[in-house]
Amino acid sequence: MQYLISVIHDQATLATPEEDAAIDVFNDRLQTDGHWVFAGGLASPDTATVIDNRAGSAMVTDGPFLESKEYLAGFWIIEAADLDVALRLAAEGSKACNRKVEVRPFQ
Repeated sequence: MQYLISVIHDQATLATPEEDAAIDVFNDRLQTDGHWVFAGGLASPDTATVIDNRAGSAMVTDGPFLESKEYLAGFWIIEAADLDVALRLAAEGSKACNRKVEVRPFQ
């Protein structure tokens, strides 16, 4: 089963060199152990563009969808046998990146 591990951040700062190194080690282990599907870091929320085309005419708005102190800073998509394994990996990812994370299964 696949899970999304969302990295939640509440500062405007990027990862420190130490955090980057720990994330690299965690990513390497995910790949070695067969859990890796995909991962990525995201630019800051002020670089976002929201597009709403529900009314048939696309409305484009600069800035994030939500004004919030916390934002999605990055993510991992992992393969795990069950939720317990996903939660264990998420705890390790949280420690590596020094951020809160959220785990959600794909449907």
